[in-house]
Amino acid sequence: MGKSRTFAHKFFVMLKIENLHVSIKGKEILKGVNLEINPGEVHAIMGPNGTGKSTLASVIAGKELFEVTEGNIWYNGKNLLEMPIEQRAREGIFIGFQYPVEIPGVSISNFMRTALNEIRQYRGLPTLTGAQFLKLMEEKKKVVELTAKLSNRSVNEGFSGGEKKKNEIFQMAMLEPQLAILDETDSGLDIDALRIVANGVNQLKTKDNATVVITHYQRLLDYIVPDIVHILFDGKIVKSGPKELALQLEAKGYDWIKNEYEQGKLD
Repeated sequence: MGKSRTFAHKFFVMLKIENLHVSIKGKEILKGVNLEINPGEVHAIMGPNGTGKSTLASVIAGKELFEVTEGNIWYNGKNLLEMPIEQRAREGIFIGFQYPVEIPGVSISNFMRTALNEIRQYRGLPTLTGAQFLKLMEEKKKVVELTAKLSNRSVNEGFSGGEKKKNEIFQMAMLEPQLAILDETDSGLDIDALRIVANGVNQLKTKDNATVVITHYQRLLDYIVPDIVHILFDGKIVKSGPKELALQLEAKGYDWIKNEYEQGKLD
């Protein structure tokens, strides 16, 4: 009976990370991360450089560079660590990385149509015709105020930093993931691009999906308002709280967290 209750709990929690330890080349980076994310929630993960924020995103994405030495990740009741990268995407996980990859010679339209139809086939849905796809693409471009013709442009090739980030959110709008993890989406954006990207994220929020925003700075959270803020420090989530925690962190700085942590005042 106990095992049944545990599994049911994992199933209703969209993402459950338990005591996650991760190393790269023998160096431990994540040292026992615990995190639960439910449908309809927006979580922000904040922390200084080198504390493991991008590592956490990479492990969820399935990058093989990292070694999970202990712990579990459950996604809708399934063992995420047993899924190959492609299955994670088909199951509805989207990762927006700080430095989106350029893919020369592959047009955005062909890339997105292939990706979207792969996911639709996996879910037992009919593939989109060319006309249906182009109509959907024009609708989703409006989410991030993309006005340029994308059909002949290669994925991220020759894009500015802001265009790359807009393109990431455009891809997210097209794929409609259940769980989106955005790793420092605000990096390198001016205030206008930041507003557009954030508005796109907000428009895509529903009661059935969830978003994790990884950031250094509170400014992004002026536009994407989180339900819960987590502070990642020394490879662990040491403090969680409401959106006001981000303001407190902005006012006091990361030295405040460092001092509290060293004095044993944080979990």
